Amino acid sequence: MTYHAKLIKGGKIVIPAELRRALGFDEGDMLVVELEGDALVVRSRAAMLKDIQAKVKAGLKRPLTVESYLQEKWAEAADE
Repeated sequence: MTYHAKLIKGGKIVIPAELRRALGFDEGDMLVVELEGDALVVRSRAAMLKDIQAKVKAGLKRPLTVESYLQEKWAEAADE
């Protein structure tokens, strides 16, 4: 479905209510706006954080704890 938004004074964009509800945007939410080619992508900070966490988790080769990380770094430092 196609929606129309209006650019108002000060560069503000009015997002249609149906889209705000579908995306879970509430008044006062901080949103992340990214430029992808010639399009703007608008996401909530919470959605962006979820994506980042999923990417980090997918990139881990094994479960990571602070203790295991420190042990690994101490071992690397000992080898230098």
